[in-house]
This record gives sequence, structure tokens and C-alpha cells, in this order.
Amino acid sequence: MTDKPIAILYEHPEWFQPLFAELEQRKVAHEKLFIRDHTYDPTERESAYALIVNRVSAYPSGGSHPEIVLYVKQYLAHLESIGANVVNGHFSYLVGTSKAMQLDIFEQLGLGYPRARVIHHPDQAVQAADGLVFPIVVKPNIGGSGAGILKFDRPDELALAVSAQAIDLGIDHTGLVQEFLPAKGQYIVRVEILDGEFLYAIRLPVAEDSFNYCPADGCNVDNPDLAIEAYTPPDAVIQDVKRILAASRADLGSVEYLVNEVDGGVYYYDINPLSNFVADAPNIIGFDPFERFVDWLLRRASAE
Repeated sequence: MTDKPIAILYEHPEWFQPLFAELEQRKVAHEKLFIRDHTYDPTERESAYALIVNRVSAYPSGGSHPEIVLYVKQYLAHLESIGANVVNGHFSYLVGTSKAMQLDIFEQLGLGYPRARVIHHPDQAVQAADGLVFPIVVKPNIGGSGAGILKFDRPDELALAVSAQAIDLGIDHTGLVQEFLPAKGQYIVRVEILDGEFLYAIRLPVAEDSFNYCPADGCNVDNPDLAIEAYTPPDAVIQDVKRILAASRADLGSVEYLVNEVDGGVYYYDINPLSNFVADAPNIIGFDPFERFVDWLLRRASAE
């Protein structure tokens, strides 16, 4: 470990309290960089930190302006330009904040994913849906916790929403028109990877008319009783997820998938480099992932 502290770049007020507690319990020198208050000086060409850990969400929590996402992209590009030691740096954050880029990764790796078209204006949604199988969803390119996703069972419902200007594509005015696949067993699975290795996976039930499956503390206030259970995916899925995270250049993160009830295929649909670990982890998955995370951070910081 160097004499420099570890910096935690974060935004959500609750998600990373366990991380801070673990660092404090081990007496690890660290600084909390709260993104809502953050600025930087491009003339500073050397990092003051042994390691900068990017934990800013692709979709900021209540009280934050969504433009924070655009700011973080600039800061991470600056850190890259000065050669700073960064966990989940510029490219991985771009992937986390772009569902369109995620589609390219799935496609390049030859993996299954729900068919989709990328649009840049709500008026394009009806034409983009032509040839897709309904129901479909329209989702903002930059989003998280199910924010802004709308489901349409029929083409006329989509056309009505477009004419009523009810579709919001979010802060970069880009979105997906995507097939909505029925999940076998009414479950989706979230697989967590740390430093290229399987950390854990959880299975979550599909909730009617909800797209928020965030498992962290303070994240799923609309569905606080969301049932979460530990799950071990097939080896082939774990290998796929490792490839996805590697292509995303993410040091840690999660990938969500479902098994299509119609054809039994595995379909990946979300890459999340934030990796806000599951709440009550010791009781659900049998260990505290923050302990393993800090172990790895200390090794990474020592290698600076």
C-alpha cells in the first residue's frame, strides 16, 4: 500500500455505507468523493490517490441531477488522460450508461439478447417496432432501476403513447425499442463478477408491471418485499458473463439475464458496472461481498 489514500467516488447516500464501514474498520486511509459536490482542475496532472474507485450510478438517485452522469464521463476521461489508477474507468462507465453500447457487446460476443432497435426521437418508435414481436418495451439509453421503461402490448398502444408525447428517452435523447421476453419461471438472474472471477449470483422474481430489480439497500422502495435468493447459474452462463464484463473493461460489475419461456434460450439484457451489492448479503448469499471487495481494492492500490 502506498502513502496515498484510496478515493471512493460515489453518489448514492446509502449503497456504500457498508464499504465505508469496512474501510474504517480496517483503518484504511480513504477519502469520500461525493459526486454532487465534486469539481476538478484539468491542470492537475498527477493523481492524489493510490486508487480511485468509481461507484457512481448510471442513473443518479433522488436529489441528484441526471446531468451528473455526463459530468462523471468527463472526469473519468480526465483521470485516464493523467494515468490515474481507476476502478471501472471511462470505457466501463460509458458501457454502463449506454444500453445501445451494451447491445453491441452482446452482438459482438455472439450472445442472445432481446431484439431491439436504437432510436433518437420518440416519433421513431412506431417504425422501429415494425418487425418486432409484441409486447415491446421502450427504454431510455441512460437509465437504471427500471426508470423510464414503458411496456406496450400492441402496436396501437405504442402509437397512442407516441401521439400523446408520453415517451421520454432521457438525458441523451436516445432509447431502445426492444422485445419483451417472458421469463421462464418468472425469474431473472443477476450475476456479479469481481476482477474477472465469479463472486455470486441471485435470482429475483419478475414483478407485474415493474422493471426495478435493484437488490441494494434503499434502492427498491417501490417493492421492498422483493424476494431474493442465492442462485448458481450454469457454467456456460458464468463464462459468458465473464466475457461480457471483460469486453466492458469493467473491474467488477453485474450482468442480468433471463431464460426465455418460449424457446428456452438464455438472453442477456443489462450490464451494470456499478455492482451495488445485494442487501443482507450474509443471510442471502452466505458472505459479505464488501470484505472481498476491500481485499481486492487493497491489492489493486498496492500495485499502483
